[in-house]
Amino acid sequence: MEHATDTATPITSDVLCRLLHDRAGNTLALVAAAILPILGMVGGGIDMGRSYLSQSRLQQACDSGVLAARKKLGSQIAATGEVPDDVAATGNKFFNLNFRDGSYGTESRDFEMTLENDYAISGVATVTVPTTIMKVFGFDEVPIQVECEARLNFSNTDVMMVLDTTGSMNQTNPGDSQPKIEVLRDVVKSFHAQLEGSKSAGTRIRYGFVPYSSNVNVGWLLKSGWMVDNWQYQGRKAVATGQVETYDTYAETYQDVSGSYAPITSYQATSCPTSTARWRTLSRSRDQLGNETGTVKVTGIYYWCDFSDSAGVTVNGTRYNDYVYRYTKTKTGTAVRDVYKWRYKEYPYDVRFLKGASDDSPLIGGSLTVPMAGWPSPSPTPIQAWFRGCIEERSTYEIDDYGNVDLSKALDLDIDTVPTPGDPDTQWRPMLHEISYERSIDWNGWGSFTKSQVTTYDDYLNAQGAGLSACPAAAQKLQEMDGSEVADYVDSLYAAGSTYHDIGMIWGGRLLSPTGIFADENADVGKSTSRNLIFLTDGETAPYDLTYGTYGIEPLDQRRWTPSSGQSLTQVVEGRFTVACSEVKKRNITVWVISFGLELNPLLSDCAGPGHAFEARDAASLNDAFSKIAGSIGDLRVSK
Repeated sequence: MEHATDTATPITSDVLCRLLHDRAGNTLALVAAAILPILGMVGGGIDMGRSYLSQSRLQQACDSGVLAARKKLGSQIAATGEVPDDVAATGNKFFNLNFRDGSYGTESRDFEMTLENDYAISGVATVTVPTTIMKVFGFDEVPIQVECEARLNFSNTDVMMVLDTTGSMNQTNPGDSQPKIEVLRDVVKSFHAQLEGSKSAGTRIRYGFVPYSSNVNVGWLLKSGWMVDNWQYQGRKAVATGQVETYDTYAETYQDVSGSYAPITSYQATSCPTSTARWRTLSRSRDQLGNETGTVKVTGIYYWCDFSDSAGVTVNGTRYNDYVYRYTKTKTGTAVRDVYKWRYKEYPYDVRFLKGASDDSPLIGGSLTVPMAGWPSPSPTPIQAWFRGCIEERSTYEIDDYGNVDLSKALDLDIDTVPTPGDPDTQWRPMLHEISYERSIDWNGWGSFTKSQVTTYDDYLNAQGAGLSACPAAAQKLQEMDGSEVADYVDSLYAAGSTYHDIGMIWGGRLLSPTGIFADENADVGKSTSRNLIFLTDGETAPYDLTYGTYGIEPLDQRRWTPSSGQSLTQVVEGRFTVACSEVKKRNITVWVISFGLELNPLLSDCAGPGHAFEARDAASLNDAFSKIAGSIGDLRVSK
């Protein structure tokens, strides 16, 4: 018995020990206890993963929506502060494309945009993500909200607007209610408002203008040392023939009959307006002795102008209100006078009258009196020629290879070289419109150009008198401008003259270049400067050989073209335009071109390059073109 008892005790102890260390039954209990936390972790991971994915995609859609909306926001919007439906529609379209309703199982999608005071577009997008496993824990959905904002931020920006102000700008495009020049004024004002409304604090935006036709009015921007002392003009003077003639002399008297007349108040303008006064003879009679009486009615305003002020033109005039007067011409006898002929040729003149006291002083302007150049009555009278601000270009040559231009000779195409005082090749020359005559062209346009001098009784065509030497509104250097200053400037633009694209591009480049004649004013200040030249025209190149322009009277002066040349004058203008455009872009200047009311031609599109040329058929598309340029000039980006 004792033996049996001794053997049983170790067995019982071993079993109890084994049971004590056996954990197989605990695993099930542990699994049962941990299943809910594990379910929460896995389910939460799945639901949160869907939430994070939805949030990421929603943020991208929000950014896309406000970017598209801000890009769509046009200049009219920045000017008025109102958000049109099409801006919201554009933003919603891009938001919807990037986050469709129900994407990733989401619900209650919403997107709201707001126009901020600084013209940024802000947005708030929300969705809810229904949960799956997390519902077990009482979480039915995960709300998601993202915010976004897009704005136009600028570096310092210079914008030079080269504007075609030729006669065709007085016409109205099909579908528009205003002439093109009026549309241009409105669009430029809105463009300025958009840029100013979008710029960030501390950013400088400057604006410059170069109106152009057959020439440019840049004289008031030049220093005295940049203008020649002497220049020659295709003019005329009366020369005595040695013969005399007898003519009748008269005494004249005038008497008011009815109506009234009075001087207008003088004012400043950029050009001399066209007189509206009209004289109409109501009666006239002459007796056998040659005495004459009659009555005349005058209605309208007769203007005369003083061009001596560099700030503009002083306009004077008389207003006639149905004024009627009676005149009497009584023959008093006869007299003898010399008989003159006109001698037409190139005459040199001293033009230092328009210079200031030193080479660095601005031009002061004025007029040149040319004796013996006016119609003889009874003896030749002087002509007063005013400097209006338009200039003749400096020395150049006739180019036959536009891919290999010698800028040391073609100084007109060199947009950077500063003139050397005393070196006339490098200097500009004043246009004097009243004394430029076109031998041997009659006033009806008949005849042919004669390079050599001509002495004749004939009265040949005067470019100014025939309206063939238009001088555009004065150009403006780059400067910061508020809305009223821009409005005052563009409202002063007027349309006249023929289309010479090259001179517009040349001077647009000169006034914008950071390394040229205005380098001190155009250098970077504080931060880099984005430089942009906007070239707008409504027409094809249209030079006219009778025009007195920036290269003189071309068939007579023959500085860049001769009638016997293998190129037409149009080809010469377009070739030089291409060279000038290339020179402008070498200065890291972005060129934009707009063809307004006309199909965009390769000359313009090649100059601007891909994405920088626009065709605007009417006012709406012109506004859209300027709005796109404004969006591209600025740095459109997500700011939140």
